[in-house]
Amino acid sequence: MTGVMKRFGGVVALDGVDIEIRAGEVHALIGENGAGKSTLMKVLSGAHAPDAGSMQLDGSIYAPSGPNDARRRGVAMIYQELTLAPDLTVEQNIMLGREKRMGGRFGLVRASRTRETVRDALARLGRPDITPGTLVGTLSAGERQLVEIARALVENARVVVLDEPTSSIGRQEIARLFEVVRRLRSRNVAVVYISHFLEEIRELGDRFTVLRDGRSVGTGSVSETSNGQLVEMMLGRRVEQLYPNSERSTGEPVLEIKDVAGSPMPQRASITLNAGEILGIGGLVGSGRSELLRSIFGLQKVRSGQVRLATIAGGSLVDITGSSPRANLRSGTGFLSEDRKNEGLALRLPIAINATLTRLAEPTGAGRFGLVRRSALARHADALRRSLGIQSSGPWQTTSELSGGNQQKVALARLMHHDCDVLLLDEPTRGVDVGSKAQIYRLLDELASRGTAIIAVCSYVPELLGISDRVAVMHRGVLGTPRRAEDWTEREILEEALVGGSTEAVA
Repeated sequence: MTGVMKRFGGVVALDGVDIEIRAGEVHALIGENGAGKSTLMKVLSGAHAPDAGSMQLDGSIYAPSGPNDARRRGVAMIYQELTLAPDLTVEQNIMLGREKRMGGRFGLVRASRTRETVRDALARLGRPDITPGTLVGTLSAGERQLVEIARALVENARVVVLDEPTSSIGRQEIARLFEVVRRLRSRNVAVVYISHFLEEIRELGDRFTVLRDGRSVGTGSVSETSNGQLVEMMLGRRVEQLYPNSERSTGEPVLEIKDVAGSPMPQRASITLNAGEILGIGGLVGSGRSELLRSIFGLQKVRSGQVRLATIAGGSLVDITGSSPRANLRSGTGFLSEDRKNEGLALRLPIAINATLTRLAEPTGAGRFGLVRRSALARHADALRRSLGIQSSGPWQTTSELSGGNQQKVALARLMHHDCDVLLLDEPTRGVDVGSKAQIYRLLDELASRGTAIIAVCSYVPELLGISDRVAVMHRGVLGTPRRAEDWTEREILEEALVGGSTEAVA
């Protein structure tokens, strides 16, 4: 791809990008949210037509008329949000759109031929156990991802693009995915791998290209380039300290959870959270971490146990077990969902509405009879937008038009606007680039320094240790004993997550 340019109105998404991808390599495409990675790959996969520049595939001019044409010519893109039909079978999803090419006489599809093709594709991915007749909706997230990749293999793809493929799958499925990527490489397929996790790029990548502000600013060998150099290329500056840790003292208890059990998760959890501290919760996906936060906030039923909250600063703890999310929010407890697309944001609404929706009275300027002054709301939302570094054209830009990292900042902006005393954050940096992660880390550190109490669920162990004052690990629904972050090692956290360890939670 040479000199590729793409504009959306007055916004320049790609500004003369050059990239060369070789057969039989894993090429890491790196950059901040909004750097142009997804747009570039949508140009490659035929979803967008470039405004300028040229592309070649196997030495021939390549200008696909659309995604189907790109697939026929050997380029397949596996999006972060999978594009499968859950009520169709594995076989029907893989063969969708290819029926005519697999047909027999009179336009009838030869079932035996299609089934053998599907089985062969799944076997090449090392998953012959996934049967063609299985409904896709019954598969795990990682297995659905493999169905997407199998569809690309059926099209004899020469280039496969994986966009943030590990963002919603667990550790075991990540290991299986890595093995699939290595299988593709061994078959001389070119894999473009987009990820914000540098350790994944380090493990899989052969070469890399870094995009910044719609331009290609660096390329080279992964093994010959340090993480610091990659981050510096991504940001255009050095990052002295990724995990800030200000000197701060914790205050009085503001939240107490005693022997809380849900249905079916969590099984048992007891902790005391103090003002001005960040308590990190580790564990495997499915261990009950998310369910614990949702139970505290009132999104899931508490089967037994007690949740107590200090409803005013320095006040005594009050039983809020079973309180509704609305009541908890009014009491000063905020919740950030790990699923911002489906329940964290109203993506079709503008930034200003998403950031202020839970508190449209003061300070946004609500007038008499519940009428909201648009200008006052816009000024307040714009202040939030600027303070969190949300990259957008203004407060009235539709939230769905933002990159994933900027959408996450909008979700956090709503909690800042609500001035919460206690924050329950489920994967606060999921799908967020390194630069935006650093901004979010600084924000959490500043909030804790001002007395906000935070519980953060983190799957990425270095992040868990980097942002937390104390860390507890969940194993099969049981929350272990919190310990100071400096008293943990990454290995100990992983071992406790896998086999359990200290299961007697302490206040």
